[in-house]
Amino acid sequence: MVGEFLLAFFMFRYLRRSLKTSDLLPRWDKILLGGMVASLALIVAETVVHPFRPFTPWVAYLFLFYIVYLIYRKEEFKQARSFLIAIFPYIVASLLGRIVETINEDFYRSWNNYFEVAIGFSFIWMIVMLIITNKQRKALAKEKEKTQEEERQKSIMTTLKAELEVQVAERTAEITLQKEELQHALDDLKSTQAQLIQAEKMASLGELTAGIAHEIQNPLNFVNNFSEVNTELIVELKHEIEKGNLEEVKIIADDIAANEEKINHHGKRADAIVKGMLQHSRSSSGVKELTDINELTDEYLRLAYHGLRAKDKSFNATMKTDYDVSIGNVNIIPQDIGRVVLNLITNAFYAVTEKTKELGDSYEPTVSVKTKKILNKIEVQISDNGNGIPPKVLDKIFQPFFTTKPTGHGTGLGLSLSYDIVKAHGGTLKVETKEGERSVFIIQLPTK
Repeated sequence: MVGEFLLAFFMFRYLRRSLKTSDLLPRWDKILLGGMVASLALIVAETVVHPFRPFTPWVAYLFLFYIVYLIYRKEEFKQARSFLIAIFPYIVASLLGRIVETINEDFYRSWNNYFEVAIGFSFIWMIVMLIITNKQRKALAKEKEKTQEEERQKSIMTTLKAELEVQVAERTAEITLQKEELQHALDDLKSTQAQLIQAEKMASLGELTAGIAHEIQNPLNFVNNFSEVNTELIVELKHEIEKGNLEEVKIIADDIAANEEKINHHGKRADAIVKGMLQHSRSSSGVKELTDINELTDEYLRLAYHGLRAKDKSFNATMKTDYDVSIGNVNIIPQDIGRVVLNLITNAFYAVTEKTKELGDSYEPTVSVKTKKILNKIEVQISDNGNGIPPKVLDKIFQPFFTTKPTGHGTGLGLSLSYDIVKAHGGTLKVETKEGERSVFIIQLPTK
């Protein structure tokens, strides 16, 4: 009967390991562990304590049938039911032999070989089925682990997907907010830029105003003076008429006529200056007109010079001009090109003024303006003998808001706007400079 108790021991052990009762079924684990201990105790009783031998076989079968009961009846042991198929033939064959031996020992002895063969085959069946069951159990365990791993991966992917969707939603919201903020910033920048452009325009208008005031004063002085002379001549003319001196009357009349021509001439000159001022102050029409580039350049040169003289009586500079008379009229927007010329000439005067402050009387400030025709282009050169432009900032001078002037002395938009205006005319604006010696700004415009 030791074999039956060993079988009970290993069946209890098999159930504990295959069903992992220590982790999944702790209550049943204690019962199965108790069965293992009891099986070992009964093996000892069978082999050592002889008085128990008549009882031990039935105790062994009780254990075996208890295991069968557990496997068949308890849902927790459902996975071990294939194990029941393996051990049940052995239990039946062994129990049947034990019952026959107890009832009729002579019959059992005559059929003993058949019982042993039946028990042997059932034992082989049990071993084979246990091997198959064990493999199936391992395969199922691997499949279960694989399924669990797939579910775990799926769960991880679902979690990651949810987290990613949350992150994408948050990032999208951030990008939308940033886009709105950037749009607001862009709108503010455009508004500020428009204000600065207007400020630059008003600054150039301020430069013109002083020059225009000086320019317009000269013809007005002539008009006033000749008007006063004519008033006196008319009184004298009346006296000569009363005397009947016709020769003197004719001479006085000729003088009055000559003075009237001069008054008319200087009046038209004042009118032209006022029209030029209005033309510069109003917004560009964007319409190109045939314009005498030499006259335009010379007018803005004088206006810039007198404007600076009106603001600073100590300012002085030599002006040199070299105009190519063969250029003729050029199709340009006069307000815009005038603004470019004024800005470049004003910058040139500023450069020589700064150098005068450094060198004093030993330095002769000079600004030169030159025009010439080159094939199908006309060129306007505005040069000065100031301090030039440092190489490190040369690439930045046409960028918006960049200026080398002290704070409050420039908006940094003059050269940028000039560059854009010349480019819009299909031309180029470039600079040639030598630090400490000179700067030459060159405007090139197409003749057609």
